[in-house]
Amino acid sequence: MNRENVVEPGGTIGVFGGGQLGRMFCHAAQRLGYQVVVYTDEANSPATQVAAHSVVGDYEDVDAVGAFAQRIDVATLEFENIPLVAVETAQKSVPVRPGLQVLAVAQNRLVEKSTLKDFGFPVTPFQEVRSYSDVLHAAEVLGWPMVIKTATGGYDGKGQRKVSSATQANDALDVLGPEPLIAEKWISYVAEVSVLAARSPSGQIQVYPMFTNSHCNHILDITTVPACDSLRGVEPRAIEVARGIAEAMRLEGIICVEMFVDQKGEVMVNELAPRPHNSGHLTIEAFGVSQFEQQVRAVCNLPLGEVSQVRPAAMVNLMGDLWTDGHAPDWSRVFCHPNAHLHLYGKTQPRPGRKMGHLTVLADSAEQAAQLASRLRIG
Repeated sequence: MNRENVVEPGGTIGVFGGGQLGRMFCHAAQRLGYQVVVYTDEANSPATQVAAHSVVGDYEDVDAVGAFAQRIDVATLEFENIPLVAVETAQKSVPVRPGLQVLAVAQNRLVEKSTLKDFGFPVTPFQEVRSYSDVLHAAEVLGWPMVIKTATGGYDGKGQRKVSSATQANDALDVLGPEPLIAEKWISYVAEVSVLAARSPSGQIQVYPMFTNSHCNHILDITTVPACDSLRGVEPRAIEVARGIAEAMRLEGIICVEMFVDQKGEVMVNELAPRPHNSGHLTIEAFGVSQFEQQVRAVCNLPLGEVSQVRPAAMVNLMGDLWTDGHAPDWSRVFCHPNAHLHLYGKTQPRPGRKMGHLTVLADSAEQAAQLASRLRIG
């Protein structure tokens, strides 16, 4: 390993983004002896509550970003949709991991799918859509139904519409346009899975086992590991794809590869997230090295941790819907259970659909963990 590229414990890491992923990254970095400075456009965000220092400013304010970069030894990010000018500015002073090349791909679904396809990775069939005639052509190629998405932005189901006819597709154009859109084939999948892969600047790669995910209202609801028996045969291919993407993109950091498993047991990539991911939260308790510590290690070019699983686990999201008239649920049942682990993000304004925290449960099987987590969530 080239020690010149290593940021040793005691150094300072900068993080773009102040959300809960940044908060948990701060905890992991601090445990290893690092100082963390957060740059965010939102005051009193989850990460700012725990970071050593915070800078609240616009991501396109090059003077503020430049001053931020002067305070740190290396920079990373907790969400991928920051303006590229922030990365361009910061990397004049310090390494930014992942860098512009990875972000430019991940920030645009058309570029992302095209890049992965060119690399030879399996992706959901897609077509670029700019007009009604493009929609009709896409329907000829992909068939109905399709999912029309904005090429940029959008998360947790935002910025997309499932359409089953030309009329619905035209309505989607009116709502989602006028920027370029992407039409994707609707996949009759048997499972949604994700795989986390970390790669350091020295080229070391570690890949976590495959997680199985289920969603509610387009938002991740529950994640389990290990995979059930019916998906065990899929896991080696999913891991191979995630490892290949990290290598092909020359990732420096951590990436989550979200995939569909179709009726034939084949995997195809749905989306990339070049940072820690909601589905990876269970790694905090269920693995020897969490996704957040792994991100610290990768960003600082330390040896990556072995991804050995401690116990089967399930993670459930805690949405603002659980809060009644602004009052938090009674967590006493959670605290009384020895294998339940509560994580709250420090958000003061609960609202439906907002992620307020998560709960991870360890058990003798993923199925048992999921059942217990679901019961404890509702009290």
